[in-house]
Amino acid sequence: MKVLVFNCGSSSIKFKLFAMPEESVLAEGLVQRVGNLDASAFMKTPGGKIELEQALEDYPAGFAMIKSMLLDPDKGALKVLSEVGAIGHRVVHGGESFSGSMHIDDQLERGIEAVFELAPLHNPPNLTGIQESRHMFGDIPQVACFDTAFHHSIPETAYRYAIPESFYTDLHIRRYGFHGMSHQFVARKTAEMMGKYKYSVNLITCHLGNGSSVTAIREGHSVDTSMGLTPLEGLVMGTRSGDLDPGIIFYLHRKGYDTESLDTLLNKKSGLLGLSNSSNDVRDLESKAAAGDSKAALALDIFAYRIKKYIGAYVAVLNHVDAIIFTGGIGENGATMRARILEEMNELGIILDQEKNESHIGIAGEIQASDSRIKIFVVPTNEELAIARDTYRMTS
Repeated sequence: MKVLVFNCGSSSIKFKLFAMPEESVLAEGLVQRVGNLDASAFMKTPGGKIELEQALEDYPAGFAMIKSMLLDPDKGALKVLSEVGAIGHRVVHGGESFSGSMHIDDQLERGIEAVFELAPLHNPPNLTGIQESRHMFGDIPQVACFDTAFHHSIPETAYRYAIPESFYTDLHIRRYGFHGMSHQFVARKTAEMMGKYKYSVNLITCHLGNGSSVTAIREGHSVDTSMGLTPLEGLVMGTRSGDLDPGIIFYLHRKGYDTESLDTLLNKKSGLLGLSNSSNDVRDLESKAAAGDSKAALALDIFAYRIKKYIGAYVAVLNHVDAIIFTGGIGENGATMRARILEEMNELGIILDQEKNESHIGIAGEIQASDSRIKIFVVPTNEELAIARDTYRMTS
């Protein structure tokens, strides 16, 4: 079966075509800057590459471009659209209603729309992508895979906030967590690499990128995670503040900041960018720090310190930890940052082998020292494959 996966953002559409169950990639591509005159598209297949630049006024135009590339007679991956057996979609927020992947129908679309206010930047384009895909592909089965679903196993003691109960019962304010498909994928892959059953391992998974989160996994199930109602809570990120005293918001409000400016400040102007006053990219900051930029060095130290704090907290939550996993762009490729995070944790049984660490750049494998009680893994994530697997399982 050929399974097509879509990941739709506010101005971009990522897609990947898999042959299942072999899990081989037949095509992958990206349409970006949808709604702009300088929109572009890219697709790679075994037959070659397609690169296009043209104005795309809306999502229908973006999907039409994807259709054209997939059906390209020379470098496409399909002869007719009906070769696709099923389609999977990433949906960021499923609220409390969706605890797993679901077949898409009109009722499910309404359910995704019902939680727009919980993910106003993500769920609307996710739903638009689903609607365009259903229009284009007709009766081909389609599946929604929710980023929050893996975290539905978190107990109430971890997901409730200490605010009046009515805010939970009436407004559904609670910890939901994100990056669920990534955390689940690398947890299952790590169990496989350790030769263990997926529900017999305790893990701490660190998804580190421009958006970052840490998850505590007990016996294969998420029991706590650093992101909360929104992706703003938790770690210092590229442009997001992560954890901070809520009183800061009231203080800034009294200083004249309105809700929109506070939202922009904490989501787009904070984190590594705000601390360094120069960049949200760890690679840039490491170069600047090496050249003597003290603000860049401090930003990196704070980023690493916050991750170390969460790892320590989750060691306490789990009591017994089989492995710590690094994934995401920084987690997979940032050997220097991994070393910075894990330094001076030997009393917890976490000891890095620096040579192994430096040799695992984007490569799966173990990087702990021989006397480390807890294993340390680098595991490249593959959210598209996780979606394809769920979609295939539900439609084959």
